[in-house]
Amino acid sequence: MAALGLVLPVLAGLLAPGTQPTGSAGEPVDGPGLALAAQSRLQEGAARYRQAAQELGERQDDLQRAAEAEQTARERLAAARVTVGARAADRYTAAPSLAHPLTGLDLSDPAATADVLWAQALADRGAAELQRLAVRAERAATDLGTARRRAAEARAAAELAARTAGAALEGVRAEAAGLAPDVAAQLAALGTATAAGEQQARNADALRRWQEQLGLLAAAGIDPPPAADLADPADLPSGLSPLLDAAGQPVPGVAVAVAGNRPVTVLPAETVAAVSSALAQLGEPYAPGGAGPDVHDCGGFTAGSWLLGGHALPAAAADQWSTGAAVPVAQLQVGDLVFADGGLDVALYLGDGQVVGASAATYQVGVRPLTGVAGAVRVTLAAPAAPNAALPAGTAGRGPCGAPPAPVGPVSPAWGGWSNGEIPASALCPIARGHALRCDAAAGYAALAEAFAAEFDRPLCITDSYRSLEAQVTAARVKPRLAAAPGTSHHGWGLAVDLCGGINVAGTVESRWMAASAGAFGFVQPGWAQPGGEKPEPWHWEFGHLA
Repeated sequence: MAALGLVLPVLAGLLAPGTQPTGSAGEPVDGPGLALAAQSRLQEGAARYRQAAQELGERQDDLQRAAEAEQTARERLAAARVTVGARAADRYTAAPSLAHPLTGLDLSDPAATADVLWAQALADRGAAELQRLAVRAERAATDLGTARRRAAEARAAAELAARTAGAALEGVRAEAAGLAPDVAAQLAALGTATAAGEQQARNADALRRWQEQLGLLAAAGIDPPPAADLADPADLPSGLSPLLDAAGQPVPGVAVAVAGNRPVTVLPAETVAAVSSALAQLGEPYAPGGAGPDVHDCGGFTAGSWLLGGHALPAAAADQWSTGAAVPVAQLQVGDLVFADGGLDVALYLGDGQVVGASAATYQVGVRPLTGVAGAVRVTLAAPAAPNAALPAGTAGRGPCGAPPAPVGPVSPAWGGWSNGEIPASALCPIARGHALRCDAAAGYAALAEAFAAEFDRPLCITDSYRSLEAQVTAARVKPRLAAAPGTSHHGWGLAVDLCGGINVAGTVESRWMAASAGAFGFVQPGWAQPGGEKPEPWHWEFGHLA
């Protein structure tokens, strides 16, 4: 875990020469070990919350169905009572000769007997119908009682699930509140995924600046307080003062203290945990709809990072904006959510004009410049009473999470700054045993494999996917006529697969299905690989039209 080396000089400056941190009993403390333990506790708490939130969602669905059933039962009972009342009223107000026709029998008029008996039969039928309606109304009343009991049970279950989820979230928040700044600095460096070139330099610089800020707090003995303690600028903990913006107005939710002879911004403990957790995920792969812990989209990344700070956010970037406490861009603070492209993209602000987020442009979690900000939200402030107004539409033509506009014609398959065949495994997503692709291609492959299995009742067969440079050299040596020159294979970009199981033979049912279906999942067969092409390879398919 080479990234850990970045934190050691920062922490070393907090200790006297020749010493190391000690616990309450005077025993040496393992800094990285403390950070790992804290990270584990935060992640376990977050997992408990996710499970409780899922249970809450299910109980809320049950409650909605029960409430709808109760309403339906109430309407049926009301309708039944109206019908019974109307029939009973008609019978009550009817003339005696109609209600009780037999009273009209006249021995002196035997010819009228048949009509009287017919009228009595109709009256009896009406009485029986009224009785049936009354019984139906009684059943409707019983059904309503049952529906009410079930709704009450569903409501109690939902309330219990809500309390359980709330307690789990409070547990994460309490854990975050106990995270010392020096441990948080170590936690931020626990990630092992790396980026390439300039991206890695930006990531490392942002991590260094964050650790330096935490180091100042640790050296001054300042522990970040809970967000609740920073809510009122006029009532801050001892030693803290309001942070003022350029207009001299207090900035809500943060404070300022003096570390040595310099002022330092004091963020809430939850923010420290969220930002440190976000930086620990640098280099992890992006995938549409990814909600962690291994792959992320932009909303899933910010929600996952803030959950480790004890705050639950919606998964979608647009929902995070509409339900969050908006703050002026001029008052941006570290940890704020910043939105671009009409709310399609979101990232965490890191200060110094930089953000960290999961990007559809680089297919990674990484640090990038702050550009095109349309709005900002401070998670630790109270949510607004009404949703925020929609952000103005983006002007760059980008899609969700900064996805670049759709290109016209073939595009370069290069991504992430890596060379062909030198993409680290941590930046790829597995698709089958021993196989991996770029994460968006992996998502398309998963859907393709599911469709194939539904059609043929067997798994999609694959022989090759991402191919490292070393593997390309071996392939070129073993199959010189088939393999691309090392360093040029589209397999080396994690965007190509070789398939089997019938797809690899032209004219089979499987190959015809693939030709008709693959495009719906983003896979195409380049012209050179098609039947009649320059080098027919029916088994070779690529994610998108690659140059």
